[in-house]
Amino acid sequence: MARPRPEKKRKRAQPATRRVLPMELRIGDRLIDESGEWEVIGPLYRSLDGKNAGARVRNVGQPDVTAIRTWGAHERIVVKRA
Repeated sequence: MARPRPEKKRKRAQPATRRVLPMELRIGDRLIDESGEWEVIGPLYRSLDGKNAGARVRNVGQPDVTAIRTWGAHERIVVKRA
């Protein structure tokens, strides 16, 4: 007897947010935390020992407000990719 063909699995839509390491941040990524939504506007930089990473960010609601955020290199950050 012929076996019925299995149905093709549907691909799941990628979620709007991702968890990435700080080294994987890109310009245009958006971060959300308790102080609001921030967009990465500068290149990533790392400390000499490679244990910390940081980037220049700006507040999405107030473009004049900028900051430098730092994270441990092992921390995961929730971002929205552009």
